[in-house]
Amino acid sequence: MLVLIMQGGFLCLESGLTRSKNAINVALKNAFDLIVAALLFWLFGFGIMFGAHEGLQLDTRWFIADFSSDEFWHASFFFFQLTFCATAATIVSGAIAERSRFLVYIIITAMISLLLYPVFGHWAWSSAVNDQSGWLEAMGFTDFAGSTVVHSVGGWVALAAVIVIGPRSGRFYRGKVQSIPGSNLPLAILGMLFFMIGWIGFNGGSTLAFTTAIAGIIVNTIIAAAAGGITAILLSLTQQDKSQTTALTINGTLAGLVAITAGCHVVSTPQAALIGGLGALVMFVAERQMHRMQLDDAISAVPVHLAAGIWALWLLPSSVICNCWIPA
Repeated sequence: MLVLIMQGGFLCLESGLTRSKNAINVALKNAFDLIVAALLFWLFGFGIMFGAHEGLQLDTRWFIADFSSDEFWHASFFFFQLTFCATAATIVSGAIAERSRFLVYIIITAMISLLLYPVFGHWAWSSAVNDQSGWLEAMGFTDFAGSTVVHSVGGWVALAAVIVIGPRSGRFYRGKVQSIPGSNLPLAILGMLFFMIGWIGFNGGSTLAFTTAIAGIIVNTIIAAAAGGITAILLSLTQQDKSQTTALTINGTLAGLVAITAGCHVVSTPQAALIGGLGALVMFVAERQMHRMQLDDAISAVPVHLAAGIWALWLLPSSVICNCWIPA
C-alpha cells in the first residue's frame, strides 16, 4: 500500500511541474497507467516474470492466476510486484508530458507491463519465487529494491520516447533552453513527500519478510533522500536561473532515493548519505547533458530514474558489471 501511494506522488509531481492547460491530460495518464498495468501484469506479466521457464518453453502457471484461492504469500507478493510494475510504467509519463497522444502512452504502458519489466525482472529476481535464479542473478547481479529493475527500465523507455517524440514547442531556441515553469509547485512538493513516504514500502518491503533489517533500511532511505535534496539546493546556487531551484531540489531528493534503492540493505547510514548526495550530482550532470543534446524531459524523469539508477548499479561490488567485466 505504501508503494501504491507513489502513484499519487507521480500524479502530483507531474501535474505540478507542467503547465495548467495540460494538467488533466497528465493526471489521467497517471491514473490510467495504473489501471492498464494492473490488468496486464495480472494477465501475463507476472507469469512471464516469475514463471519457471525452460528456454523457450513458458511456465504458464501464473497466467491469469486466481490468487483468491492461492496461499497468502503468493497473493501479497503479486500485489507488491504489481505496484513496482506500475511505477516503472509511470516514469515515462512525466518525461513526455504535454506532447504525447493518450493512445501512444497506453501502448508504451502495455509494452512495459507485458514485456519489458517482466522479462528484465525475471532475469534479476526470478529466485524470489523459483528455485532457479535468472541469468543475471546467476552472474552475481544485485539490485535489492529496483534501482535498475524498476527505475532504469522506466528511464530507458522514457529516454527512447523523448528522442522519438521530440521537444515541446518553444523549449529550445537557437540552441538555448527556454524555461517552461510548472503550474503548481506546492502540488509538486506534495508529490515529493508522497514519494518519500512510499519509498519506505519500496525499500523496506523488499526484504520480503518482517525482519529487524527493515528499520535500518528505512533510515538509509530517508537519509539518502535528504542528502540528495541538500546537494541539489547547493547545486542550484551555481545556476543563474533561480526559478528552477524548487524543481531541482525535488529531483535531487528523488535521485537520492533512486540511488540508494539498489544497496540500501548493505550500506551504512553515512554511506547512504554519500550515495544519495552523489546521486543528486549525477542527476544534475545528466540533466545538463540532455539540455545540450536538446532532449526535452518535462520533469527530468530520465536524469532522476535512469542516470541515478545507473549510478546505483555501479556502486555495488557484487553487481553484474563487476563480475562480468572486471577481471579478477
